[in-house]
Amino acid sequence: MKSWDNIAKIALSVNDGTKSALDLVNESLSRIEDAKEYNAIISITKERAIERAQLIDDGVKAGKNMGRLAGVPFIAKDNFLTFGSETTAASNILKGFNAPYQASAIEKLEAEGAICVAKANLDAFAHGASTENSDFMVTKNPHDKTRVPGGSSGGSASSVVLGLAPFSLGTDTGGSIRQPASFSGCVGLKPTYGLVSRSGVVAMASSLDCIGPMTKTVGEASLILDIMSGRDLLDSTTIEKDTLGYVSLDSDLKGKKIGLVKEYFDDSLNKDIKESIENLIIKLKAAGAEIVDISLPILPSALAVYYILCPAEVSSNLSRYDGQRFGYSFDKATDLKESYSESRARGFGKEAKRRIIIGTYVLSSGYYDAYYKKAQLVRTKIVKDFENAFKTVDFLLGPVAPTQAFKIGEKSNDPLAMYLSDVMTVAPNLAGIPSITIPIDMKNELPVAVQLMAAQKQDRSLLGAARKIEELS
Repeated sequence: MKSWDNIAKIALSVNDGTKSALDLVNESLSRIEDAKEYNAIISITKERAIERAQLIDDGVKAGKNMGRLAGVPFIAKDNFLTFGSETTAASNILKGFNAPYQASAIEKLEAEGAICVAKANLDAFAHGASTENSDFMVTKNPHDKTRVPGGSSGGSASSVVLGLAPFSLGTDTGGSIRQPASFSGCVGLKPTYGLVSRSGVVAMASSLDCIGPMTKTVGEASLILDIMSGRDLLDSTTIEKDTLGYVSLDSDLKGKKIGLVKEYFDDSLNKDIKESIENLIIKLKAAGAEIVDISLPILPSALAVYYILCPAEVSSNLSRYDGQRFGYSFDKATDLKESYSESRARGFGKEAKRRIIIGTYVLSSGYYDAYYKKAQLVRTKIVKDFENAFKTVDFLLGPVAPTQAFKIGEKSNDPLAMYLSDVMTVAPNLAGIPSITIPIDMKNELPVAVQLMAAQKQDRSLLGAARKIEELS
């Protein structure tokens, strides 16, 4: 499909009247219809999108500036609460749920004129690395329909690469923005924890969940972050945005020190990915960056820590889906106990049940100290090790995943193999640091990307360096 113009350029052309928001929305809806075979979209918000587009066009005719994203269509992962369609988190237990309010991130984007046109597919409740765990459909990789797009934000990543909308929103709890961005071939940003409000986003693991944009370019990701970021009274974990914002970036790498994470370059790393990164390193050196090897010995423990803490929080967050207040309810129950058990048994998919069981186990009496408490102690060690690393380097660089996009069905019956897809992305979530995926190459007709990391609250510097990597690629 034809690529969209740069997001800022689209908004400028709507504000000056040379483009119509309604035409842009109709174009996006047409592209979504034409790409149905990729299963990227769960639902569309056609009526509300057209209504909002008409309001924006009317505002422009009245001489008003309709915002930095005027008329720009976008797609939200279906765990964001939005008006105009159901919010299901790709789970049968939420089928039919219409949100009574919108996510704060959606509200901020709409305040600048953006228009949500559809909801993207995901692994149900964001539990997965392939978008095969959706209760509704399996999304296909935009470069090869036999392969996964990554997960859990696979629908969001695929949507951007297919050109269904200029940008999409994803959530990242252990790599769910960055890994599908790598597999599908777009930019995926996980900001510092708390920089974007989680209010109105279906919770997975609340101490790990982050919200970020998926775009064609780093500059576009910067603009979306600039609009979504900052304090929100509806989310007490939110932090102040950078006083300089995230649009004007310093991309000069001269004198900057980039650490290559030794633990990410072991024998599990695909040789094609390694070769692409080695070629990038040569270009980074030529651009004036100092490249050093750095070791974080705690990193091999990160995946184990993640798969104790994440399911523990999942089991707590998913307890609210009990068939009583909203979502699916087993209507043939004869008593309350049967209503609870049957609603959850029928509404939750296999992966959600697996994580609930693991999480409940590690939090249970007799096992809390052995697993959950110990994992929290190791998490503190991970945070400290990253803090120490950033005392000696400005950024950390490594692959996003050990392999390129794998075949649909290849790992679906092997949960451990699927969990290992997250081995290079979980640590930034545990440490609360910002991280971004930047596509750098194509190998075997599939994208290759790198992951760049920075210290907490250094999102602006991270984006500047990422833009330089984008220029060099």
